Amino acid sequence: MDKRRICVVITARPSYSRVKTALKAIQAHPALELQLVVAGSALLGRYGNAVEYMERDGFTVAEKVFMVLEGENPTSMAKTTGLGVMELSTVFYNLRPNVVVTIADRFETLATSIASAYQNIPLAHIQGGEVTGNIDEKVRHANTKLADIHLVASEGAKERVIKLGEDPAYVFNTGCPSIDLASEVLQLPALDFDPFEKYGGVGSKIDYKNGYLVVMQHPVTTEYDESRQHIEETLKAIKELNMPTFWFWPNVDAGADGTSSGIRSFRENNTDLPIHFFKNMEPTDFLRLLCNSKALIGNSSVGIRECAYLGVPVVNIGTRQHGRDRGTNVIDVPYNQQEIAAAVKHWLANGKPARSTVYGGGDAGQKIADVLASVPLRFHKTITY
Repeated sequence: MDKRRICVVITARPSYSRVKTALKAIQAHPALELQLVVAGSALLGRYGNAVEYMERDGFTVAEKVFMVLEGENPTSMAKTTGLGVMELSTVFYNLRPNVVVTIADRFETLATSIASAYQNIPLAHIQGGEVTGNIDEKVRHANTKLADIHLVASEGAKERVIKLGEDPAYVFNTGCPSIDLASEVLQLPALDFDPFEKYGGVGSKIDYKNGYLVVMQHPVTTEYDESRQHIEETLKAIKELNMPTFWFWPNVDAGADGTSSGIRSFRENNTDLPIHFFKNMEPTDFLRLLCNSKALIGNSSVGIRECAYLGVPVVNIGTRQHGRDRGTNVIDVPYNQQEIAAAVKHWLANGKPARSTVYGGGDAGQKIADVLASVPLRFHKTITY
C-alpha cells in the first residue's frame, strides 16, 4: 500500500515548536510520508530563521515559499496571505499531497487552507476551536470551516469545533504537540547551555544564576496602532523590577514595527539595565529557559500552553490570549506598568503554581500521526446539526 503523503506547512517561528513532535511521528510512521513546506517569516533571518533549526533537527524541506510583504500592517498581512495562496497552490500542485496540514491561527495560515481546499486536497487543522480576542479568532474559525480533519488540543476546543457544525467523527482531541516537548524538558529541566554563547543576541551579558525573568510580547493585530504604547508599559515595568531578564523579539504581525521601535528606543536610553535580547532559540532550549525562570511576562500562547504544563508562573498582558483555556499559572493584567510589576511581584513572593494538563499529557505528536494514517480521507463535507 502506498504511503499517504502528508504536507505540513510551517509559516512562522512559533509554529515549528508546536508541531515538531508531530513532524517526527509522521516521518517515522510506516504508513506516512512527510512533505515539509517552510514559508513566510520562518525563512527570514530577522525573525530567527526557524528553517535552520528544522534542517538541523534532521528534517528535509521539500519547498521554501517566500511570501512576506514588508510593511507589518493590516494591508501587508492581507497581501502576504494573497501571495501565499498563489505560491502554495503551485507547491501543492507539484507535490500532490494526500493531506495538507495547517497550524493554528496566524493570518497567513489561511493561504494554506485556501490553496488546499480549492484543489480538493483533504485539509487537517491543528489547534482549532480555541478562543482568543483578536483577528486570530476569525482566522482560526475560517481554517476550521475549510478543514476536513480537526486535530484539537483540549476538550473545550473539541466541543466548540463540533458546535461550529463539524462532523464529530472528524474531530480528534489529540492534545497539543508543544506539550510533548515540554514533557521531554520536564524530565531533564536543567539549563544545560550558555544562552549568550549559543545564541548571541544583544544587550547586557546578565548574571542570571540567581533567578531571571523572560519576556515575549507580540503586537495585537486589532490594536496594531497602539503596539508601541503597549510595549512601553511592559518595558517600564521591567525597568522598575530591575531583575535579570531575557527578552525575545516579536513576531511579524501588524504592529511589529511599533513594538520593535519601542524596544530599540528603550535599549538606547537604558544601556545599564540587566536585559538581554534574542531573536530565537531552539524549542527545547527555550522551554528550559522558561522552566528555570521566575516568570514569563507578555502575551505569547506559550504562557497558556507549555507554561501551564511546566508550572511556570505567567503574567499575561492584554487581550491576545483572551478566552483561551488555561491552568492556574496565569495572572491576567492590562497594559499598565503598575499592574504588570505587581503581578510579577506576586509570583516572586508565592513561587511556582501547580502544573496542568489542560492541553494534553505529552503524546500528541504520535496521536496526530495515527489519525492522519487511519482516518478516511475526504474533501467534501456538509454541516451537521
